[in-house]
Amino acid sequence: MFKLLFKRKNIKKISQREAKGLISSDKKIVLLDVRTPEEYHEVHIPHSISLPLDTLKAKASKIVPDKDTEIITYCLSGIRAAKACRELSSMGYINVRNMGGLNKWKYETERG
Repeated sequence: MFKLLFKRKNIKKISQREAKGLISSDKKIVLLDVRTPEEYHEVHIPHSISLPLDTLKAKASKIVPDKDTEIITYCLSGIRAAKACRELSSMGYINVRNMGGLNKWKYETERG
């Protein structure tokens, strides 16, 4: 029990370079874009899932049912991604990392 509580509070950051490597690997990663649907539609990282911060609590368990799943969050600047990490952690997710903002993403993006 203590180990689980410790892991929840220890939310890690991940560099965009490291995140890109994980996303490109065969490893199962859930990449959550926590911006609004309109922002997601404008531009997002390929294979990311749109889960707006204001719907996170209601929809996270449907999108990511396994609390051990490795999750990387991002938004535009990193503020909402950090909030999403805290929220996911409080819901029992233990492998949550904050990648920060799309505004500094130097890799491939897509529209639609």
